[in-house]
Amino acid sequence: MKAAVLKNLHEPLVIEESEKPKVAAGEVLVQLKAASLNHRDVWIQKGLYPKITTPIIPGSDGAGIVTEVGEGVDVQWIGKEVIINPSQNWGDNPDFYGDDHKILGLPDNGTFAEFVKTEARYLAEKPKHLSFEQAATLPLGALTGWRSLMTRCRFTAKDKVLVTGAGGGVALFVIQFAIAAGAEVWVTSGSDQKIQKAIEMGAKGGINYKIPTWYRDLLVKARGPKIGYFNVIIDSAGGSGFARLMDIAAPGARICFYGGGTGNITDIVPAKVFFKQLNIYGSTMGTESEFNAMVQFVDEKKIVPIIDKVYPLDQAEDALRYMDSGQQFGKIVLKI
Repeated sequence: MKAAVLKNLHEPLVIEESEKPKVAAGEVLVQLKAASLNHRDVWIQKGLYPKITTPIIPGSDGAGIVTEVGEGVDVQWIGKEVIINPSQNWGDNPDFYGDDHKILGLPDNGTFAEFVKTEARYLAEKPKHLSFEQAATLPLGALTGWRSLMTRCRFTAKDKVLVTGAGGGVALFVIQFAIAAGAEVWVTSGSDQKIQKAIEMGAKGGINYKIPTWYRDLLVKARGPKIGYFNVIIDSAGGSGFARLMDIAAPGARICFYGGGTGNITDIVPAKVFFKQLNIYGSTMGTESEFNAMVQFVDEKKIVPIIDKVYPLDQAEDALRYMDSGQQFGKIVLKI
C-alpha cells in the first residue's frame, strides 16, 4: 500500500510502498478515503513527544470503508463507511485516561496511508450528510472540542461562550457545537479575516487579540458588566494572555484549555479566581462514549466541518508545512 512515512525525526515525510496491515481478532481493516492533519502530526515530526520510534506512519484522523474483519467481529461491518476514534484504551475512569491510553498514529501506524487497522470498537458509521473528506476531519479535533465544551465545562444553551483562536480545527468545532446548540458565541483571533469568517458561521462577534486592550474592548462589544460576561471560555493558547480570561469571565464561569500554543500560563491573580468562584479545567481527547455522542450530535444537527485545503496523499509533506505555517482556517485534509 502507498503511505506517507516519517523515516527519521526532523525529516520530511516520504511516500513509499508499505506492508498492508494484517488484522487480528477484534480488529478491522479500513481502506482510507481521506485523512486529516492535526498539530500533533507536526510535533511528532519535530520530535516533541517522548518515546517516538521511527519509521512511523503518522495520522490520527481517517474515514474510509471497512474491507476486512478479524475473528469475533461482526461481518456486517464489511462495506460500511466509517470514521475511526483515535482515542484508544481510555480506561474505566471517565475523568482521566489510564496508563494504556494511546492515540492513533503513535505508537501505532496511523491514517496517512491507503489502509489502517484498528479495533472494531473504535469505529463509528460516517454521518451520511458528510463526504469522506469532511468526515475525516472529525475524530481528534471534534472529540477534543466536545469533551472540553460539553463534559468539562458542562455547557448549556444558555451559556455565553468565548472561543479563543478561531481558525484552528478544535476551536472551529467548539464554535459549531455551541452555535448548533443555540448558544451565544464570541471569538478571538489574531486575524480580522478569521473573525469575520467566524461571524459568517454564526458567531455573534469577536476581537483581535493583538489589540493591547482586547479584553476590555470585548466586554464593551458584548455589552457585558465590568466583572465579566462569559460563562464558558474555551482556550488553546495559554501563555500570558490566559490571565486576561479571568477579567472577562462571569462569576462562576468555567474555563477549559486543551493546548498551550503561546507557552506557560503566567500572571494569574489568585483573588480574581477565588472571589469570582472560577473553575479552570484542562482537557485532552475523550472517552468512547464522548466520541459516540459527538458523532451523533454532528449527525443530528447536520454539522458540516470547515475544510481549508485538500491535498493528495503524495503531497503530505506540503500539507504538514502548510499546517505549521498557521495560515489555515479549518482543517487540512489528505485525499487518498
